Parts: sequence; structure tokens; C-alpha cells
Amino acid sequence: MKSRKMPRLALNVVAIAIASAYPLVSMAEDTTNKEKTVPANVNKAEGTPAELSEVAVNAKAESTADGYQATKTRVGKVLQDPHDIPQAITTVTHSLMQDQQVSSLREALRNVSGLTFNAAEGGRGGDNFNLRGFYTFGDIYLDGVRDTAQYYRETFNLEQVDVLRGSAAMLFGRGQAGGVINQVTKMAETADKNTITGSFGEYDYHQFTGDFNKQLTDTVAVRVNVMDRHDETYRENPATGDHPETDRTGLAISFGAGIGTDNEFFLNHVYTQTRDVPDYGIGFVNKKPVDRTVATGKQDDETFYGGDKNFDDSDVRVTTGIFTHKFTPDTQLRTQVRSGSYQRAYWAKTPQGTAANAVPTNGTLVLGGNQVRKLDYDTLNLQSDFSTKFKLAGMQHQFLAGLEYLKEDSQRQALRNIGTASNPLYTQSQVTGAVTKFDADNYAVYAQDTVEFIPNWDVLVGLRRDEMRADYSSTTSPKLSYGENSYRAGLSWHQTPENHYYLSYSDSFSPTADLYQLTVTPQPPERSKTVELGAKWLFLDGDLSFRTALYRTTKDWERSTDLEATATILTKKRRTDGLEFEVAGNVTDNWEMFGGLAFMDAKILEVAENVNATTGVVTSADPIFKGQRARNTAPVTFNMWTTYKFAGNWKVGGGFESKDDRYGYNPSGAAGANIVNGKFKPNIASGYTRWDAMLAYEAQKWAVRLNVKNLFDKVYYGDVYDNGAFTVPGNRRQAILTTEYKF
Repeated sequence: MKSRKMPRLALNVVAIAIASAYPLVSMAEDTTNKEKTVPANVNKAEGTPAELSEVAVNAKAESTADGYQATKTRVGKVLQDPHDIPQAITTVTHSLMQDQQVSSLREALRNVSGLTFNAAEGGRGGDNFNLRGFYTFGDIYLDGVRDTAQYYRETFNLEQVDVLRGSAAMLFGRGQAGGVINQVTKMAETADKNTITGSFGEYDYHQFTGDFNKQLTDTVAVRVNVMDRHDETYRENPATGDHPETDRTGLAISFGAGIGTDNEFFLNHVYTQTRDVPDYGIGFVNKKPVDRTVATGKQDDETFYGGDKNFDDSDVRVTTGIFTHKFTPDTQLRTQVRSGSYQRAYWAKTPQGTAANAVPTNGTLVLGGNQVRKLDYDTLNLQSDFSTKFKLAGMQHQFLAGLEYLKEDSQRQALRNIGTASNPLYTQSQVTGAVTKFDADNYAVYAQDTVEFIPNWDVLVGLRRDEMRADYSSTTSPKLSYGENSYRAGLSWHQTPENHYYLSYSDSFSPTADLYQLTVTPQPPERSKTVELGAKWLFLDGDLSFRTALYRTTKDWERSTDLEATATILTKKRRTDGLEFEVAGNVTDNWEMFGGLAFMDAKILEVAENVNATTGVVTSADPIFKGQRARNTAPVTFNMWTTYKFAGNWKVGGGFESKDDRYGYNPSGAAGANIVNGKFKPNIASGYTRWDAMLAYEAQKWAVRLNVKNLFDKVYYGDVYDNGAFTVPGNRRQAILTTEYKF
């Protein structure tokens, strides 16, 4: 068991170090603040000011605003202002993540209203979210390229996170109904700038990051980002004193050549390593999470069923080459080639069901279930987009066309218990049972045109064709040949440059066997359709943005996310009606805010129909599920974060994340324990509001920031296993002190 006194000691050491280093930092500022006579990127022989100005603008064309309001995104395949896209978009910027001391993608997405978190179970461990009431396990992207492997993502190498809401198959191919989560990588820039940070906090939290960018020539640069992070929680195994642990490292390299020219090339590589002690939470008693009102010696929110022998180890390597050729300022061809390798193995303990008096009494890890797996997933992706602007028949066109190829090679296998039933033990190297394999070739072509048919009025139409050829290890359904069209349409009225009103339609699909095994008789594919009416406004000379969206998303033949589910169909038809509001930007020069409010009415319209794996007989789920609220979908979510600068270099901030209660149950079969006294009553994770606070002193070259997460030390349940078996409590109050130095 690690000592709880160490974080406080570390905080004192850091404070003393900061005070001691202040004179040196001030001297460094005096030296580095002197202006250079000749800019580093000036060609001294030719030195044409117009050329230098153009290079500087182009080199920063893909940079984002240094605040909470994003002004650029590629989530629509081309670089554009999110204000102009006829679909709801939420962007979590680097500045917002920095102020909140965000380290993981999961923490960053707390800023996205209408999003809830799924607890891990079975084969779906890793980042797992619900957006607008629908799964996103196939909808996570890295720089617009599919990143659907099962692992936990860090933010040390991210410039921003874009969330495109609603169905999006025309842009991204197969996927779910809620939207797309796109991570935007930090790229090499033509500048010399370096940032290092060190953070220490309670629960043995410590993180070190480095962001080093070096300009090699006028148009060549290299950037290196590094990270090392460790964190624990208040939850504890009462017999051993072990805690859940997060232990992660990362290295990212970006090399750019021809930056800001007509031929621009980037070669990026990122490696992340996870060595966690996983936490699968606690069970439910009387339809609610067991809380600390239960007598001493019984299960409560502090009970951790795992130990330091458990592991969640992953090694992720992603290499991407990006080449952009600009034929003219408005016409370009952008091609990405990516190779991804995702290796993961884990042994996690699930809680001891609903037995409130079953808590660990020794170090054998015998209580609870064992979730074990080894996975290897490799991908090869080619994506090429051609975009141009032209005038035809008196109308302005913005045309996009592209093609994509994705090769997937997936294997998974169970781990073998090399211990005993009374003292289990698993390792990465000992496997058992047959290997489950999935190999697929995916092909796609797409085209989209946005036409300004009369001044200030645009119409958008898009079409995509996807083909999939897959082989499975299943003996009953070993192959899949599949093709599907996807559509996107939108009507926009730009009343003024600051006001945008739109009506859009989009759809999505997933084939019969995306990321899991085929059923005996292939069922129809998942299909979803979204209709959205929205408005986007800019206020205060564009410094503050506000948007709202009213939408309806309907999904047919919803699938299970569990790789081992015997009943893969969850519902035959489901719908979410929703209303969203979002604000981002500066109210004044010193006052900045970011917030979102989402209302969702998510219901089952038709219950599941499943095919028996042995007999082929079709069975329907209990009709009582019809009309019930979809699982792990909060009717209301609300988040807000705001900061204010005062007295020169000081900044104070704070905010909250609030979610309504969420259900956990399995809608695919019999109602079973979900019926109490003749009424539908599933397990319920209660709603919560978590408050955070921040105080910072920010000088030109250095900064010190204190973040307090869960300010009021609330017990809350952030992650819900959607089948209703368990939920994972969020961490208690945690103070983190961060120092930052730029040079």
C-alpha cells in the first residue's frame, strides 16, 4: 500500500522549488524577451516581406484559437470554421483542457453535454461513451482516421477534441448514431517553442509532460511530446490496502517538411503505454449502488475488489504520413496513410454481485468475477480527399471527393488461470481456448457539394458508398460481403456572417458484424437517421459563440457492444429526441466561459428480435421494454466552466458537471429482475453534480496552477455498466499543483 503522506510532501517540495527558482526564471524572461533583429524564417539573401507574411499565415492555417472557442476544425474533412458547418459541433480546446488539468480523453469529454460514460465489461474495455443516447465505440477517430481499438487515450499530444454530433456515415463510413469523436494531433510548426510541466497531487498523482518544437529551416520543423502519469483513487481493497491505479507513459513525434508551402508533408508517430490496475466498480443492492450507509464490514463505494496483481496493459503504436498538395489556394489534394498496432491484455475483477456483506478478507482475489483477455488489433488505412471551390452557372460551389481503404486484422483470446480457484492468477503470456479472429477489407468512395444557390443560402448534398469484405473464425458464419450507401444533406441560411441557421439530415450504418462475431442468420444492418434544426450565433465581435440544436435520431436494429454477447440485437427500433445549448468564448477580455446543456428523451420503440445460436429460432424480448428510457442515458446533462483574470497575472476558475440519473439493464431478452411488483424498475445510478475549481498565476514564461477536482468531496457514480451489473464511483476531492515553464 502506498503512503498517503507522499503527495502532500511532494507539494511542499514543489512550492519550495518554485520559490527558489523564481529569480532564475525572471532572469530567463529578461533574456528571452529581447526581440531579434531578423526573424528566424527570413531569407537573408532575398528577404521579400510579402513572401514572409504569406508563409507565416499558411504555417498557422491549422492552428486553433488560444482560448475556449474553436475557430478551425477538420471534422468536416476540410479545414473550416465550425460556425459554418450545418451540424452541431462541440470542440474541447487545448486551453480548456489545460485549465482543467485534463490528462485523458475521458476527462476531456466531461465538457460535452449529452454524453455519458460506460463502465468496462467483457470485451468492450477502454474508452467507451454514449453520445445522444447511442454508443460511440466505433466512432473515435484520430485526425479523421478511424481509431476504434479498445484502449484508453491520453491528451498530452492533442491540440483539441472535436465532437460532431449526429449520424455521420457520409463523412466517416460505418458508425453509430450519436456522433463522431475526433482527436486532433499536435503537429510540427515553424517556430522554436518548448513547454515543460510537472504536476503533483493527492492520491499519489504525478504527471510530467514536455512539448518541444524546433524549427530546422524556413519550412521544416520537428515536434516531440512526452508524458508520464500516475494516479490512484480513494477506493481500497480492505484486505490488502491496494488501490486502483493509472500508470501511463507516451511519446509522440511530428516531423513536417514544406510547412506552409504548396507541398506539405508530415510524418507523425505516437506511442502510448498503459500499465493500470483496473477498477470495475461496485454492484447494486435494491436497485441502487451500495453506499456508505451500509454497516461497517459490508460493501460500500470504498470497496475495491481488485489488487496489485490485476493488470490492464496496452501498447499502442500509430504512424501516419500526411501529404497535401495545393494546386491553387482553393484546390488541394490531401492524403493520409496510417499503420496502427494495438496490443492489450488485462485481468480485472468485477464486484461481488449484490451481496452487500461480501467483501475481500484476504489477498487471494477470489471474490468477484475475473475479466481476462488478450487482444491484438492491426490496421492499415489510406484516405485521400480532394477539395476545391469554383463558380458554375453563377453559383459558388465547395466540392469534396475522396476515397478510403481500411485493412483490419483482429485477434483475441482468453487468458489461462495458472493459479487455483481459491487463489486465481493470470498473466499476459498464458492463454487458453481458440483464437477469435476478424479480418476485413473496407473500401469507400464519397462526394459532397455545397452550393450557394442564392446569396447567403447554401444547400449541401453528399453521398458515400462503403463496401466491406470480412472473414471470421466463426464456423457458422465465416464470411461477410456487405455494401451500403450513406447520405448527408443540409440547408443553411447565413443571415449575416455572425448568424447561421440550418436544417440538416444525415444517416449512419453498421454492418451485421462490426467488431464482433456474426450471428447464425445475419440480421439487417444497423441504420440510423438524424434530422437536426439548429442555429449558431457569434456575439461580441465574434469572441463569444452560442449554438442550439433540436434533433431526432432514430436507430434500427441496434447491436450489443459486448464482444461475447449471445443476443446481439438490443432493440429493433430506438429513438432520441433532444434539445441542446452551448456557449464558448470570451464575455470580456478577462472573462472566459464554456458550457453546454442537453435534454434527451431516449426511448425504445420496438423490442429486440434475436436468433438462437443453436436452433435458429427467432425470439422477441419482453414487451415491457417498449417505451422505456434507453439505458445509461441521462434525461438532462449540464456542464459549465468559467475563468476570470484579475490583478495582472492571476486567474481564478471553476465549474461543474451535472448528470441526471441513468438506467442499467439488458433490453434484449426477458425482463427478469427488472420487474418489481409488476412495474419496470431497473438498476439506477443516481444523478450528481461535481464541482471543480482552479487558481493560477500565469507569467509570460512560467505559470503555477492549483486545481481542486470534486471540490465538495461528493460520492458520485460516473460510469455505468449498461447491462446494470455494476457502476464505478468517481474519485473523491483531489488537489493538484502544476508548474509550467516555457522557453
